[in-house]
Amino acid sequence: MCTVVIDVEDAGSARLLAVRDEDPLREWDALGPWWPEAYPGVIGIRDRRAGGAWLAANPATGRLAVLLNRADVSDLPEGTAVSRGSLALESVVGHSPVAPLPMHGFNLLEVAPEGARVLSWDGVELRETAVEPGTHMIAHDDLDDDETPRIAAWLPEFRALGPAAASADWASEWVALLAASARLAPEDDRAIIRDNRPHGYPTQSLLYAVATVAGGGVDVHDVTLPSPAHWNA
Repeated sequence: MCTVVIDVEDAGSARLLAVRDEDPLREWDALGPWWPEAYPGVIGIRDRRAGGAWLAANPATGRLAVLLNRADVSDLPEGTAVSRGSLALESVVGHSPVAPLPMHGFNLLEVAPEGARVLSWDGVELRETAVEPGTHMIAHDDLDDDETPRIAAWLPEFRALGPAAASADWASEWVALLAASARLAPEDDRAIIRDNRPHGYPTQSLLYAVATVAGGGVDVHDVTLPSPAHWNA
C-alpha cells in the first residue's frame, strides 16, 4: 500500500515523492547499484528475498520507475505467481510489461523522456494511464482516486504548494507536508506514513524517496524512517 506523489512539468520532466510500505521482516537494501551485471548503470532499492527493486532509476537515460501493489480480480495461485520485482528494473532499461502477466496486481509508475504513465495490471487487464502535467497521487488503486482516503485528504494539499519545478526547494516543502501528514495515527486510512496491520496486511511505511527527472537525467535520494510507521520529528 505504497504512496507516490508526482508533479509532471512536461515530457521527460517530473518530481516525485515515493513512500514504501513493506513487511519490516522482509530484508531490503537502500538505494544503490545492486545489479551491475544484469542492469549496468541502474540504481535502486533492492528487495533481498526476490532480488528485484521497488524503485529503480537509470540516470544515464532519464528513466525512473516505482512499483505499487494493487488487488487482483483473478485468483492466481501463489505457487505459479512470478515476482513483480523485475518490473521497475526492466522499465528503466526500456522494457515495459506486456500482458498477459503471471503476476499479482500492480501499478507501475514510469517516468521516461517520452513522458510519465501508470501501467495497471489487475490479473486480467493491463491498462495505461498517462500522467498529464500537474500534481497527482497514486496508491493501491487508480491515479488520483478520490475514493482512496489518503489521496482525498492530501492531494489538494500537495497541489496547493504549486508546481514543483517553480520552487528551488520543492523537496523540502513536500517532505514538510509529508511530516504534517504523519501527525495522523499510522492506522488512520488518511495516513501516508502507514501501519497497515489493522487493515489485514503486515506492511508498514519503511522509507521515502525524493527524485527529480529532468534534462535527460535522474537525481534520487532515499531516507529510512527511524522505525516502521514512525516519523522522525
